Amino acid sequence: MTKITLGRSALLLTTAFGALALGGIAHAQAAGADAGQLDEIVVTAERRSENLQKVPVSVGVVQGDALRNLTAGGGDILELAARVPGLYAETTTGRIFPRFYIRGLGNIDFYLGASQPVSIIQDDVVLEHVVLKSNPVFDVNQVEVLRGPQGSLFGRNTTAGIIKFDTIRPSMDWQGRAQASYGSYNTVTFDGGIGGPIVADKLAFRVSALYQHRDDWVDNAYAGPSADGTVAPKKDAMGGYNEKDIRVQLLMTPTENLSMLTSVHARDYDGTSTLFHRAGLVKGSNSVADEPRGTVRYDEAMNNPQAYKTYGASENISYDFGPVTLTSITAYETTSGYSRGDTDGGAAADYPVGGVANGYGESQGQVRDLDQLTQEVRLASNGNGAFKWQVGGMYFDSRDTTDFYQRAYFLTTAANNPNNWVRLRNKNESWAIFGQASYELAPGFTLTAGGRYTKDTKETRLVKTADTAAGVVTYRGRRYVKMSDEKPSWDVSALYEINPEVSVYARVATGFRGPTIQGRSAVFNSDFTTADSETILSGEAGIKTSLFDNKLRFNMSGFAYRVKDIQLNGNDVNGNGVLFNADKAQAYGMEADLEARPFENLTLSAGLSLLHSEIKDKNVYAQVCILNGVVVCTVNDPTIKVGANTFAQIDGNPLPNAPKYTANIAARYDVPLGNGGKIFASTDWNIQGYTNFVLYKTAEFYSKDDFEGGLKIGYTAPDGQYEIAAFARNITGEKNLKGVIENYMAAVFNEPRIIGISLSGKM
Repeated sequence: MTKITLGRSALLLTTAFGALALGGIAHAQAAGADAGQLDEIVVTAERRSENLQKVPVSVGVVQGDALRNLTAGGGDILELAARVPGLYAETTTGRIFPRFYIRGLGNIDFYLGASQPVSIIQDDVVLEHVVLKSNPVFDVNQVEVLRGPQGSLFGRNTTAGIIKFDTIRPSMDWQGRAQASYGSYNTVTFDGGIGGPIVADKLAFRVSALYQHRDDWVDNAYAGPSADGTVAPKKDAMGGYNEKDIRVQLLMTPTENLSMLTSVHARDYDGTSTLFHRAGLVKGSNSVADEPRGTVRYDEAMNNPQAYKTYGASENISYDFGPVTLTSITAYETTSGYSRGDTDGGAAADYPVGGVANGYGESQGQVRDLDQLTQEVRLASNGNGAFKWQVGGMYFDSRDTTDFYQRAYFLTTAANNPNNWVRLRNKNESWAIFGQASYELAPGFTLTAGGRYTKDTKETRLVKTADTAAGVVTYRGRRYVKMSDEKPSWDVSALYEINPEVSVYARVATGFRGPTIQGRSAVFNSDFTTADSETILSGEAGIKTSLFDNKLRFNMSGFAYRVKDIQLNGNDVNGNGVLFNADKAQAYGMEADLEARPFENLTLSAGLSLLHSEIKDKNVYAQVCILNGVVVCTVNDPTIKVGANTFAQIDGNPLPNAPKYTANIAARYDVPLGNGGKIFASTDWNIQGYTNFVLYKTAEFYSKDDFEGGLKIGYTAPDGQYEIAAFARNITGEKNLKGVIENYMAAVFNEPRIIGISLSGKM
């Protein structure tokens, strides 16, 4: 068996985590009944409102206020990365394209039609397309991260898990909250919501809004000629954004048994796509210390613009028949927009390789129109009896028209070719039936089982090919590809309540991700690439505790899984994603969450995840970093040559973007004042262990022991009516490597340090 080898930092973190747990226990014992208790956490991981400690699933929870503290500096849902054990998130395509990983499972493909094994559920609506997954979360009540396959009850493509966002719903009582902040680079954030009754006990509303702005702050220092009209040099050329979002909800309860929740929302975003720093990595090292964060040298792509508009609506209707409740959820989402980038990360003339200019790289992806329709119907038993059940069905339909442009399309020189683009029409249709039942076999011992049968069909049609400069169609493959598969998935779990404070559980689950088509390569006159379905078998066991009169909560789980026919993504010589299946991948590890209130004015929390993952297939190879016929990075795997290309054997390598460990710790201390208010100080820190960014091992394309921290100091008025504070995100100004473009040795960085002030209030 392969052993997990932890570095010194991981061992120190494990020791610190254990010390925090023991310290929390000791303080809780000393504090006795006078100390304040932790709030109960209620989750809907099984589509019912239940205490987190009684659910036989590994669930990480982030409360709305905690998430808003993380995003006060202008951040988005990527801020969840490393704050929830087992969860990682990143992007190399800007704020409109987040990629999520749970227990190491995710997808590094930057293709707009990419399929991800992590599902995003917002207010009970599954968001499948990568642009929809970026829908901002605002006026949020709670975030739940369900780790491991969730095939029985939720969404689709859930071999890795689910991130479930629940916003604040309308209430028959007047309620309102808002938070506004201002910080570095003229960063402004407003997140708020207000609502109440229109007709007492019959009709209520809530209006929620988000506004985020940051000035451009990254300079374009290139002073040479541009082939597409990009203006440089230019100070403060890029890096900023404007995010404007609104949501309106209407809750109707015409009778005691009938509830109808209508929700509509709109998003208007424009900003900057991901900035690649060409040659930010030097061969033989993963250090980015010498690369300036605030300067690039772009000779194309008009300083990386990005803009999207999204609209959506849903209708959630529930009718309580007494013994059972029938629920229908109908939702529609539509989006359009584009993202353009200097994908090589710098001016070609400045970065020769083998004595030859380092090539040009400019591309644009544009979703001309995307429409997603979902319909779910669920019938569930009511009451708290020993036997509970639910059954249902779901239909999913997503269709889009997407264009991809290559560099020649944008040239202002004689080499311009206005035909150098492709248009693809994609369709994804899926339906499923599901059910789950649980039975308390004996006092404190509950057995739960669920099943799902899913059919998933994908189609990609090539509407137009990229022409050569002579105007001749050179696409060699098929114009139409259709793939379909159907499979069952299931889960079985058992939870035993040893006593009211301690429960143990075990769970075995399977999952299914349907076949996938990669069509973007057609822009370079290459064939589509495809990947067959992948399936997962996962097992986990854990303990959930709520100790010392609910002053210490400690949950821990261990897991292992095997993914058969895992879908992987590498790059070809043009930097395009290439889909393929490997025989399998396997992993094992653990997650732990701790929250303690050792005495009334101090709250501590911590999280830790450990992971060992391996790709298992001796016959699978991935193309390495090659440019102008030269391997530009240091490859540490065995390689073979195929023509002018070099490929690395990836058998035994970790999954990409799968940190060996993550750890986070947060603390808040309140000093009560005579007027009933409080002065407080809070801090949060996270650290990330070895993370490989690509399929093969190199001396360059990884991060290790990266960390970030935040600080907040302020005043809270009596009864929490308002709060004013100073804050800092990435307070130490860490410049961490978050992604790479291999053949250009280009680096992607984390968010800069933001220092600011915030004001929040509620009614």
